[in-house]
Amino acid sequence: MAKKPTKAKIARLRSRDWFDNPSNPDMTALYLERYLNYGLTREELQSGKPIIGIAQTGSDLSPCNRHHIVLAERIREGIREAGGIALEFPVHPIQETGKRPSATLDRNLAYLGLVEILYGYPIDGVVLTTGCDKTTPACLMAAATVDIPAISINAGPMLNGWFKGERTGSGTIVWKARNMMAAGEINYEQFVELVASSAPSTGHCNTMGTASTMNSLAEALGMSLPGSASIPAPYRERQQVAYETGKRIVEMVWEDLKPSKIMTRKAFENAIRVNSAIGGSTNAPIHLNAIARHLGVPLDNGDWEKIGYEVPLIVNLQPAGEYLAEEYHRAGGVPAVAAELIAEGLIHEDALTVNGKTFGANNKGKFASDRNVIRPFKQPLRAKSGFLNLSGNLFDSAIMKTSVISEEFRKRYLENPKDPMAFEGTAFVFDGPEDYHHRIDDPALKMGEDAVLFMRGTGPIGYPGAAEVVNMRPPAYLIKKGITALPCIGDGRQSGTSGSPSILNATPEAAIGGGLAILRSGDRVRIDLNKRSADILISKEEYDRRRAELAANGGYKYPRSQSPWQDIQRKLVGGLAEGMVLKPAVKYKRIVRTHGTPRDNH
Repeated sequence: MAKKPTKAKIARLRSRDWFDNPSNPDMTALYLERYLNYGLTREELQSGKPIIGIAQTGSDLSPCNRHHIVLAERIREGIREAGGIALEFPVHPIQETGKRPSATLDRNLAYLGLVEILYGYPIDGVVLTTGCDKTTPACLMAAATVDIPAISINAGPMLNGWFKGERTGSGTIVWKARNMMAAGEINYEQFVELVASSAPSTGHCNTMGTASTMNSLAEALGMSLPGSASIPAPYRERQQVAYETGKRIVEMVWEDLKPSKIMTRKAFENAIRVNSAIGGSTNAPIHLNAIARHLGVPLDNGDWEKIGYEVPLIVNLQPAGEYLAEEYHRAGGVPAVAAELIAEGLIHEDALTVNGKTFGANNKGKFASDRNVIRPFKQPLRAKSGFLNLSGNLFDSAIMKTSVISEEFRKRYLENPKDPMAFEGTAFVFDGPEDYHHRIDDPALKMGEDAVLFMRGTGPIGYPGAAEVVNMRPPAYLIKKGITALPCIGDGRQSGTSGSPSILNATPEAAIGGGLAILRSGDRVRIDLNKRSADILISKEEYDRRRAELAANGGYKYPRSQSPWQDIQRKLVGGLAEGMVLKPAVKYKRIVRTHGTPRDNH
C-alpha cells in the first residue's frame, strides 16, 4: 500500500484542486466529467489517490524509445499496485537518427511541451520515459523546472550487434565503415549491410554513445532506480524495473521527494566523475549544464575539467573500448562503476536518490563481476579520461574528450619531445557538412598530415540546433596512406558513438561572431593542451582587421530558418557551453511551489 501523508511531508495532492474542490463545484464538475468519458470513475478520481503521469516518449517516429509503448503497461501496473492512478500522455518525439536538420533542435521544444503538461494538468508525480539522446535531458529539464516528484526509466540499450564474428556497435561502426569505404575496402551495399548489423533488437544505442551516457548519468544523478540504466531493452529485467518504477513514484509523491532534493550540486559532481569513468559522450556537458541551469545549480565546462579530468577510464565499451551494452550490464553497470569511485573517495555518498536511499548506500561495495569490461580503478584503460576545457582567440570555451585519443593520434600530435601535448597545423575550413562532403576528397586541397579540419556554422543558431558533424574523416588519399584521424575542431557537436578526439561545442559559435567566423583555410593554428588553449596564429592587427571586415559584411552568413520553431529558437537560445537553453526559460524554477496552481480555465 502507498505510504500515507504526514504533516512533515505532503498536506494535499495538487490533483485535488481539479477533481475534489468543494469550494468550487462548478469547476470540479467540469474537470471531472470529461475524464469520466472513457471509463474512469468519479470514485477513482476523488479517492485521494495520487494521479501519476507517464510521459510517453515512445512512438513509431522514435524507434529507440518505442519499447516504452510496452513498458508503460508495466509502469501502469506498478502505479496501480501502489495505490496510484496512471494518466499516460505523449511527449514531442526526438529521434537522433531520424530528425532533420538536428534532433537537438527539438530538445528544448520537448522540454517546453512537457513543462506545460506537468504544470497545467492534474498530475501529482511523473514517470519520465527516456532513452534516445535528447529525450533524457528534455524530460529531466522539465521535471526540474516544475519540481513535482519525478523518476526516470529508459527504454534500455539494444542487444550487441555482430558481423562475421565481431561486435558492431551502433553509431561507432558507421564511422569505421565510412573510412573503409573511402579506402575502397567496401562498396555501398557492403557499407549499408555492415552498419545495419549494429541494430539487432529494440532499444537505443548499444555503445557508450549519448543515449547510454545520459541514461547512466540519470542514474548517477539519483533520478532512476539503482542498476536500471544499463539493462538491455529485451531483457525481462527491463519490464521488471518498469513495474518497480511505477510503484516507487507513488511512494515518492507521499514523501514529497522532488527533483530539487535529488539533483543537487553533489549529485552533479557525482555524475561528472561517473561520466569520465564510463567514457561518456561530449554531449553530456551540454545536457547536464542545461539541467543544472533550470535548477539554479552552478555548473559549467570548467567544472567538468576540474572535477572529472583526472578520473580514469574504467569501462571498456565502444567507442573508447572493446565491448558493448550487454557486457556492461552483466558486469554491473553504473553501480559497479560507482563502487570503484566510492572506494577512492571520489563520490558524495550522501547524495539522495529516487529510492529514498543515498547514492553511497545504493552502490557501495557492488564491484564488477567482469574485470575485463569494468576495470579496477587502479588498472584503467586510460589514466585520465575526462574532458579538457579549452579557450583562446578561436572561442571562449570548447571541450575535448580525452578517453578516445588513439595511440596513432597521440604519437602524431601530442608526443613531440620539443612540444609535448601541443601541435600546430594548417587550417582547412568547411562551412557546414555539405561543404565538407563536397570538397574533402578534392586533391586540389593538397591536404597534408599537418591538416586541422574546422567545421563552422553548425551551432545552435547557425545550423540551427547544433549538428553532430564535427567528427570528420580525413580525405580518402590520406586514409590510404594510413592516416585515419586528423584533428577536428568546430562549433557543432559530434556523436557520442564517435572515437574522434575532436575539440567541439565551441562557444561562441561562428553565427554570432565567434573566432571561428574569421578563420581562413591556410591559417596556421596552435592547440596546446597543457595551456588549454586554441588559437589562430595571426597578429592582433590582422585579427582586428578581419573582425571589422566581418562586421562590415553583415556577420557570418548561415541558412535561413525553414520552420517557425527554428526561427523562434534561434532568437532565444544560448550557446552550447551554457547548455543551449532557452534564455527566458531559466528564470522559471520550481514553478509548482513559486507560482502555485494555475488559474481555472473557465
